[in-house]
Amino acid sequence: MAALRIAFEAPDTPGNSAATGKKPIDFAHLAAQTMGDKALEIEVLQLFARQARQVMKEIVEGESTLRAQAAHRLKGAALAVGAVDVASIAGAIEQDPADASLSDTLSAAVLEAELFILKLSR
Repeated sequence: MAALRIAFEAPDTPGNSAATGKKPIDFAHLAAQTMGDKALEIEVLQLFARQARQVMKEIVEGESTLRAQAAHRLKGAALAVGAVDVASIAGAIEQDPADASLSDTLSAAVLEAELFILKLSR
């Protein structure tokens, strides 16, 4: 139990949170989704990170309709785990799949969430 508490406290150090000062994952939302089960939280976050990486490939390489569909899937997964920045940007791509600049922004948000999740999982 102490190891889980330490793992969840580790990303609070300076330089490990978003430029806005908030974490890439909303832990209150995630805890509500997992009924406070820390092991389940880590498992769900790891699944999200893997899925996000796969969907990013579809968003970067896909044509407009496929980009919108992939962005919709990513938005739903991100909302489920509390990755609100990822969900917001994925939602923007879903609405305007032709805007290539959003892919770079989404890639950065996904990478930030993945790194954060990796730190939690160590």
